[in-house]
Amino acid sequence: MENNTRFLLNESDLPKFWYNIAADSPVPPTPVLHPGTMEPVTPDFLSVLFPMDLIMQEISTERYIEIPEEVREVYKLYRPTPLLRARRLEKALDTPAHIYYKYEGVSPSGSHKPNTAIAQAYYNKIAGTKALTTETGAGQWGSSLAFACSVFDMELEIYMVKVSYHQKPYRRNLMEVYGATVYASPTDRTNYGRSVLAENADNQGSLGIAISEAVEAAATSNGAKKYSLGSVLNHVLLHQTVIGEEALKQMDLANEYPDVVIGCAGGGSNFAGIAFPFLRENLKNGKRARLVAVEPTATPSLTKGVYTFDYGDTAKMAPIVKMHTLGHDFMPPGIHAGGLRYHGMAPSVSALVDAGHIDAVAVKQRETFEAAIQFANAEGIVPAPESAHAIRAAINEAMDAKAKGEKRVILFNLSGNGNFDMAAYENYLNGKLEDFEYPAEAVQEAMKKLPQVSF
Repeated sequence: MENNTRFLLNESDLPKFWYNIAADSPVPPTPVLHPGTMEPVTPDFLSVLFPMDLIMQEISTERYIEIPEEVREVYKLYRPTPLLRARRLEKALDTPAHIYYKYEGVSPSGSHKPNTAIAQAYYNKIAGTKALTTETGAGQWGSSLAFACSVFDMELEIYMVKVSYHQKPYRRNLMEVYGATVYASPTDRTNYGRSVLAENADNQGSLGIAISEAVEAAATSNGAKKYSLGSVLNHVLLHQTVIGEEALKQMDLANEYPDVVIGCAGGGSNFAGIAFPFLRENLKNGKRARLVAVEPTATPSLTKGVYTFDYGDTAKMAPIVKMHTLGHDFMPPGIHAGGLRYHGMAPSVSALVDAGHIDAVAVKQRETFEAAIQFANAEGIVPAPESAHAIRAAINEAMDAKAKGEKRVILFNLSGNGNFDMAAYENYLNGKLEDFEYPAEAVQEAMKKLPQVSF
């Protein structure tokens, strides 16, 4: 199959287990803290938001966790997803590098997010949950959870970051097609939303604010609703590892192994999904793939943020975790990669970056869209703005290989398509997008508001 462009698996190759990095991580886990007491959280506290199955996955150190058959049956609507060699892009770049991409945009909602949305909806369903709440930035997560809730006949209310709510109306419409109710956050439906609007009626929102509203809506429902999160937490990253497990088999079909594995990073889910199984191979089997997380210069949690304990949301209602953070009250600029506008990063990814097992780079908005256009013209797929960050880094790697005259095998996760992101592309083509580099001084100022913990 060395001359192939597409490397496909059969339904029988669909992974039967998720991979849990906690089993092999050389970095000991840090405690998750209660936002009020600053003490380690208890299952009782978490059970207000999550069903017990997900809580147990969150703290599990088992290497492999079985994927329920009901979840695998829904996965079969789009999994295994294809691995493609970007031969036309290689030719356009005139590079000796071999570039592969795992394409998650074939899912019903157009991204990798259903991998965990389906699992979370399933576990909530069997626990008797009737309705879920969540937040969404660009809308990839919201539309994925809306799809999953429609599969398992559950109600869903979504707090969508206001700037994305208006930038991406068609993704909002997709959520509504699947039966979800969508609100532009900050809203007047929650105590926290009302307090934000009282300070600034024109507040365009952030993922931190939207998380606060969704958490409040669930926590004050007297058990009628649970909360579902699309990234950051261990159980979410766990569910995404089907990506990397499939990719390992597909690289075998291609008779190659990546020198570098790349994913965009906002909260960490799609990056971990492709990278963690390859990290296992580094740690357990002597492989040496370099793992690269790519973020925007406008939201540089890994490259400029501080690795410390911080709240997971703006209202200080979500648990406190140790992560790379820009500060829980971070207000991002309105870049079009809405899914990458979170103030923090998954604790497991953060710890591994801090320990040197994962590299992190930041790229600018305009050069990211330039790479997206180049990729679209070579490979035919218009990528989501978030995914384009991985493309930018992959092209940079390929051009570095060219400059050094060396073969380099590059694998990146094309985590979603940009079919509902045409307004962003219109702005780029019309010269309306600007670069923004988040100032280090703003990070230093935000650190003054961190929770005071003794761990």
